[in-house]
Formats: sequence, C-alpha cells, structure tokens
Amino acid sequence: MTDLKTTRNKHLTLETRIEIQGCLDHGMTFKAIGSRIGKDQTTISKEVKKHITVRATNCIKRNEQGEELPHEPCPLLLKAPFVCNPCSKRIYGCRKDKQFYLANQAQQSYKATLSEVRTGVSLNRQAFYDNDRIISNGVKEGQHLYHILQTHNLGVSKSSVYRYVNKGYLSISAIDLPRMVKFKPRKKQYAPYVPVALKIGRCYEDFGAYCDQNNVCSWVEMDTVIGRVGGKCILTFDFTFCNFMFGLLLDNKTAAEVSAKIIALKKRMAAAHLCFGSLFPVVLTDNGGEFADVFTVETGLNDIKETSLFFCDPNKAYQKPHVEKNHTLFRDILPKGCSFDDLEQDTVDLIFSHVNSVKRKQLNGKSPFELFAFAFGQEATKALGISFVEPDQVVQSPRLLSLIQAKKA
Repeated sequence: MTDLKTTRNKHLTLETRIEIQGCLDHGMTFKAIGSRIGKDQTTISKEVKKHITVRATNCIKRNEQGEELPHEPCPLLLKAPFVCNPCSKRIYGCRKDKQFYLANQAQQSYKATLSEVRTGVSLNRQAFYDNDRIISNGVKEGQHLYHILQTHNLGVSKSSVYRYVNKGYLSISAIDLPRMVKFKPRKKQYAPYVPVALKIGRCYEDFGAYCDQNNVCSWVEMDTVIGRVGGKCILTFDFTFCNFMFGLLLDNKTAAEVSAKIIALKKRMAAAHLCFGSLFPVVLTDNGGEFADVFTVETGLNDIKETSLFFCDPNKAYQKPHVEKNHTLFRDILPKGCSFDDLEQDTVDLIFSHVNSVKRKQLNGKSPFELFAFAFGQEATKALGISFVEPDQVVQSPRLLSLIQAKKA
C-alpha cells in the first residue's frame, strides 16, 4: 500500500497504472484501489473512464430481413467500474462490445496528452493578426473574452489573451476589458426587511433542510436591480442549473408591485399551458421588503400552494451567488447609476436575451438559453420573454440600448 502523503498532488506513473489494472482484474472498488495506492476514489474513477479501450465484438445479429442490428451495450458497463476487467466472461461467453482499462495504453495516452499540452499552440504572423482582429472586434461589441474564444474557436486560452493585453501585443488595452479593472467597494444600503413572522419556516436553514429532504439540487434565485433611487427597478429570476435569467420591469420597489408582476407572469404562463410551480418549485431570495407578500409567490391562481419560498440570512447575499454574479452581465449593458425610467418591458426582455446568449465556461461553452430551452422547451422561453440571439450578434455593452432605439425609430 502506497503512503498517501508521498503521492498527493503527483501524476500517476506506469507502475501505479499497472497496480490499478491489477486491482480492477481482481474486482476491487474504486475506494479500495484509492486506499491502496494513496489516491482519492474520484481520481481512480476519472483515470479509468478517461482511458477506456473498446474492443468490438465479432458477433453480428441480423433481423428477419437480413439487416444488421446495432449492438446492445452491456448493462454492467453503465455502473462502476465501467470496464470488463473483473468480469468472468471477458474472454469467453460474452458477445457484446467490451471495455478494458489497460495500463500501457493509458500511460501512452497520458504521455501524448502531456506533450501536447506543454507544446502549446504556435501561431504564425497571419494567424496572430487574425486573432487580434476577431478579439478586438468582439470586445468593441461588449462581448466577453470566453464568449469570443468559444464562438470563433481561436485556439488560445483566456489567460493567454490577458497576457497579450498586458504586454501590449493586441489592439485593445486593459481599459477595454472590464474584468481586468477592480470593482469599487460597495456602499452599504439600508432598506425595509421582511417581517420576522413571515420567515418562520422559510429561513436559509429551513431551505437547506428542505433541499436535503427532497433531493433538490436546483432552484430559482430572485432579486431586484435598482436604477435611479425611487424610480423603476427590475425584478430578476435566475435558474441556478444553467444561470438562465429574465427580468420583470417594476414601476416601484414595493411588495404590491412585485405581487402584481408575479400574478401577471403566472397568468401569461397559464395561457401558454405552463405551470408556474413546475418551473419555480423552490425560490430563494433576500430579506428585501418588496418580497413580503410570500403568499402570492407560493400559491397558484387556484389558491393552492405550488412554490416554496425561502429567505437568505440578513446581510448574506453570498447565499444566493448565482443571481448576484449574473447581475454583473446585466450591468455591462446598464451600468450602476443608470436610470430605468425610460425602459419598457420589451427592452428589458431583449437585454436579458443577449445576456442569456453569452456562452459560459462553467456550461462547457454552451449558453444559458440553449440549456434552458433544452430542459423546458421554446414555449417556456417565449412565456418568459426571452429569445435566442446569434453568437456573432451578441452585444454586451451600453451600445445595445442605442441599437434598440435605432430599430424603434
């Protein structure tokens, strides 16, 4: 058995991989293998799944018409250890495609990947200038670096672009990239809170217990974004599983206005044959006084409870990080200090349509719109007022408002 301290943060060696293969041949679990070689069981799982060697069967099945039928996968390969190493029928008696973990082939694959990563991507003069043009044009449209790199498949990393900017290699400078400029410290604001009596059974601790009891892994975070103090504001909703966000324009920041907009949203969804409780089963928000009408949020149009509303602890906005983080994308278009008084709901919908079409690293290069539409369908996005924007047409800067006004003129 290998000492854990001597192997921590170390790459797997050929000897270690041979030991893993031997353990798999004897039917040991990932946890047992990890304890034996001094690695976490997730490390063993990733290693095995990453270096699976497939051996197709020679057995061909045909239907009555003589057409070849596709091979049915072995159900045992759908669960750990995902390979045929410990199976007693791996050599004889099995007519399905087989999967093996082979130490020598895994080591060769590891070396090839390591060499490729260390070599990097070499760009000639023309390719570098092409990348500079694409990145600069995208930044001028307000697009984020990750979105630009994913859309055009430039073959360079985000950190490399930041290095080029710092060294002055590109046509843009650090001032053109808002993420390279430090955020100013936020000023404390004091606002009315939700009455304590309404938060009984709806505190953040109750939220955690509810999620554990009902196996909830995704919820909706709700918040408000203010423009001019005392003027219009926007009620925002963020679906945490994909960071899909939409907003409702409020004439004022009051509980009555929030309730009216949520009732109108429920009626619009009902007209589209959608259930509010199905899309919003669990809602998490802060202690703002505009959310005091908890019964309007929780009950449907038939006065039956369909949603569970919970509140974060006071002065702990980090307990709803998804909606807070996504507000930074909204602020790219409408910076702090801007008044919302001249906005209309269709303008708000178009702004969030551009925000939802920005590709995200945490979504493996997909946009929130794509994942939300896949999960709930296009009818749901239409009911929430969000439409798809082509990647090349995404604008993440105040220039979007000028384009909207020009189209209306």
